[in-house]
Amino acid sequence: MANPILRQKLDRGEFIVAPGLHDMIAATVANKVGFDVVYGTGYWLTASSLGLPDAGIATYTQMVDRMATLVRTSKGAVIADADTGYGGLLNVHHTVRGYEAAGVTAIQLEDQEFPKKCGHTPNKRCVPTEDMVQKIKVAAEAREDKENFLIIARTDARASLGVDEAMRRLEAYAEAGADILFFEAPESEEEMRKACAAFDKPMLANMADGGKTPILPATVLEEIGFALAIYPSLTSLAAAAAMERALSNLKATGVSQTDEVPLFDFNEFCKLIGFEEVWDFDKRWAR
Repeated sequence: MANPILRQKLDRGEFIVAPGLHDMIAATVANKVGFDVVYGTGYWLTASSLGLPDAGIATYTQMVDRMATLVRTSKGAVIADADTGYGGLLNVHHTVRGYEAAGVTAIQLEDQEFPKKCGHTPNKRCVPTEDMVQKIKVAAEAREDKENFLIIARTDARASLGVDEAMRRLEAYAEAGADILFFEAPESEEEMRKACAAFDKPMLANMADGGKTPILPATVLEEIGFALAIYPSLTSLAAAAAMERALSNLKATGVSQTDEVPLFDFNEFCKLIGFEEVWDFDKRWAR
């Protein structure tokens, strides 16, 4: 059975803040802070594990393996980015079964052509609405836990086809069986309000730092009508900024520890990553 936390929170009307996680260190820190729903981001998991752009290059096998590791590491329910489903209808069926077996609580599918592109980059192209409708129907049928394993339908139509077409697509996706609707890359608060007012289904806000959508406080997103928000780039951009600062300081000074570069306490991190259990085991069994 899928982790029920996401479904339970939605049913209670509790606004959900889900940080994007790009690797297992980020997942471990999210555990420490106390997030009970997190987002497995395709862009940043691809960047961190493969050193490649989010352009449809990562394979199903690579991503489902990465999501399975994220599920094992995270204490929160994992919302998983599955791009276009990695092919046709049979591939979507296989992807849903694989991601559900990996332990994620929700799977996100989008209506871009393959190979897809990051939702906040140019030159995106969308498949016909009916093609995506069929994918959603297949995904909804393929899942075994129909109560707690949720289908998120994302449209990227705003950029090339306009807001009205994006709204028409979301309506069709809702009718096809999507549990959560994802209007990608709205460019104003007005567009965000228009989308939320049009649908009874839970709406997802993508707070992609550096993207096209205004970054708004969670309280404002909830007031607008969103049910949940993902923050796909937060941990990745924060980590990249911290690493650039630390490495630049090392190159300039030849010293790793200075007042200019705050470091996470090493002993605390050892505990965070699970070494206390290893040490306890060694005390009991090591010879």
